[in-house]
Amino acid sequence: MITEAKIAEMIQKAKEGTKQRKFKQSVELIMVFKDIDVKKGFALNEVVQLPKTSSPATVCIMATGDMGQKAKEAKADAVVGSAELDKFAADKRTSRKFINKYDFFLADTQIMPVVGKVLGQLLGPRGKMPTPVPFNASIEAFLTRFRSSIKVRARATLAMSCKIGDESMDNADLAINAHAVISAVEKKLPNGEKNLKRIIIKTTMGKPVKQIEEVKKKHA
Repeated sequence: MITEAKIAEMIQKAKEGTKQRKFKQSVELIMVFKDIDVKKGFALNEVVQLPKTSSPATVCIMATGDMGQKAKEAKADAVVGSAELDKFAADKRTSRKFINKYDFFLADTQIMPVVGKVLGQLLGPRGKMPTPVPFNASIEAFLTRFRSSIKVRARATLAMSCKIGDESMDNADLAINAHAVISAVEKKLPNGEKNLKRIIIKTTMGKPVKQIEEVKKKHA
């Protein structure tokens, strides 16, 4: 696997190769794969927790009763109950706008069937189907985990990209995040590191910095 030191060098080059903008640019990791038959249903849909974060992900919890109250007390970014779900069922446009506002969705297992019926067709294609939360689970623990996480997705393609932080972050911290994502993704590839062709780092508006050498196959 590529080292954190090498990734940090690539991040520095990516920062140097981009012009200053009036907004804070994201730093993105792109992974290019090889020797995978995408026609056989290859797909990635993983939640990866980043060791270092600058801005938390937004999390909506769908729950009623005691869990709904706990979600409010834990200061979830949004709490959706039965009444809101009924409104979404009658207004797809509002539902779509609401879904696009949040990075992750969690749901009380008791209302998961309702969530699936009302919002499944919108959440599914976006890779945002809610993660079930058991009745006695710690809402705070779930929020802590998902607020420091990103979603890694790839479907029928030999590449994926994700945000690992922003340009204000230290290169070493960004490299740690990138390494965590690479490690998690490799575990989901059919042949692990052997399916990884190249790593690319770029800022939002900057030029891509490619790994100089392709990942070499490990000797048996």
